[in-house]
Amino acid sequence: MKKTLMLGLACLMSVSLMACGANEGSSNGVSGEIAVYTRDSSSGTREAFEKGVGFEGELTKHATEVTSNDDMAAKVGGEARGIGYTSLSTDFEKNNVKPLKYEGVEASSETVLDGSYGLQRPFMFVTRASGDFESEEKEQLVAAFLDYLQNSAEGMAVVQKAGGEVDLSKAVAWEELASKYPVLQQDNSDITITTAGSTSVEKTLKAALEAFSPLAGNVKFVMNQNGSGDAVPRTLGKEKDGANKADIGFASRAFKEDGSEDIASAMVSGQYCIDAVVAVVHKDNPLEDITQAQLKDIFTGKITNWEDLNK
Repeated sequence: MKKTLMLGLACLMSVSLMACGANEGSSNGVSGEIAVYTRDSSSGTREAFEKGVGFEGELTKHATEVTSNDDMAAKVGGEARGIGYTSLSTDFEKNNVKPLKYEGVEASSETVLDGSYGLQRPFMFVTRASGDFESEEKEQLVAAFLDYLQNSAEGMAVVQKAGGEVDLSKAVAWEELASKYPVLQQDNSDITITTAGSTSVEKTLKAALEAFSPLAGNVKFVMNQNGSGDAVPRTLGKEKDGANKADIGFASRAFKEDGSEDIASAMVSGQYCIDAVVAVVHKDNPLEDITQAQLKDIFTGKITNWEDLNK
């Protein structure tokens, strides 16, 4: 009897250890093939992520491409085994995704501005050349909007509230800046400013345009965001006079200095805020933190199953 009991306990312990062993090395319970999501090749977010993690040109062929920041969040939020990356301004809760710490650092306003969060990128803008707008009034309104966006206390506060990271200590009162633009005092409701480029800037850009319109004679705006790669072609390049032409182009990365994105002729170009690129998983994934090495292994296909992540 005693011998039988001891044998029974041994069997139970063996089963228990086998169960533990089955979960050992997994991402705290997530198992199965990792569903990798990536942005399209024109995306500034993709470029910033691949450069930051260090695997440009090595993306696994099994990654699924998505078309925008919102599409990425929706896809990962709908896949329990999924992993991707989005802008810090993403509504994580709404999309059922969880932002991961990167190398132990949480992405936040503080960690982005002080540089301790490693995966960050600039939100840039570029305009048509001076004299190449549909009217002098539109040119002045574009200049006024970009001054509002990147320099005014009011505009920077709007950007910050919408998720962009800015240094408000450098801000100037809009009333002081607005005095340079007499066009603001007239009715501009028959003028439309068109934007193009990065989809990641949409939230901050839309908030700023909506706040600026009543300050500028109710000027209208149309956002036509399809990716950072469109910013220069639609304002200064081969598409600047076509059906997709734009007055301002936006990129969620620095403009390229290899000659493929020549912005020297722009009326104005610059940076209006900083954003973080955040690795995201489904909200039910217990994973909280991820390293650069782990992300590189996942996105290059070296690690293909969640069970192997921590081995």
